[in-house]
Amino acid sequence: MPKLKAVLFDLDGTLIDSEYFHFECWNEILKTFSYEMTYADWLKGYAGFPLPVNSKNIKERYQLDVPLQELMTWRERMSMTGLETRTINLMPYAMETLTFFKEEGLKLGLVTASPQFEVDLIFKRNNLADFFDVMVTRSDVVNSKPDPEGYNLCVSKLGVEKEECIAFEDTINGLRAAKAAGLICYAIQQDETQHEKLSVADSIFLDLEEGRKKAHLSLML
Repeated sequence: MPKLKAVLFDLDGTLIDSEYFHFECWNEILKTFSYEMTYADWLKGYAGFPLPVNSKNIKERYQLDVPLQELMTWRERMSMTGLETRTINLMPYAMETLTFFKEEGLKLGLVTASPQFEVDLIFKRNNLADFFDVMVTRSDVVNSKPDPEGYNLCVSKLGVEKEECIAFEDTINGLRAAKAAGLICYAIQQDETQHEKLSVADSIFLDLEEGRKKAHLSLML
């Protein structure tokens, strides 16, 4: 591949350890209807999907007697309250990876299925905003992941060629989006039981440090 000029990151599960937070929010809602899901259920069926998709699927699966838009608003309100009061931890080596690429002079992009208000709250508490040259959230696109629209928009705004980029994702939904956009994509997933379904990735690593080392080779071309 040509020399690396830009690195694009997913947010939830890739840079921040937020999947359990989202799982807990949905379980709080489900418990009001006397239902409950396991974390394994969340990771298998819902992690990496945008709120509109999960709201529709969860409403149908559990036959929730609540209008879809009301359910989405309820869930967004829980995120806003939770993210204002809780610190969501970074994934292992996230800060070191962002710092390394930034110091190497690369452009950094964020492509997330989370809405803008969630990203703003998370970045405010974790001091991540200054790392990114471009941020594309669910609020910026018509079609969220697995559609490639977000990645296509981010690459265009960064002003680089797709061949000069690497993306980092942690779920099959995000991987499909990045690959559909024509990007090299590394999967970062510490749960090895999920590696088989992530086989569309160009490489799979247990953490960002391993992925950074592989990407570093492209800087040396």
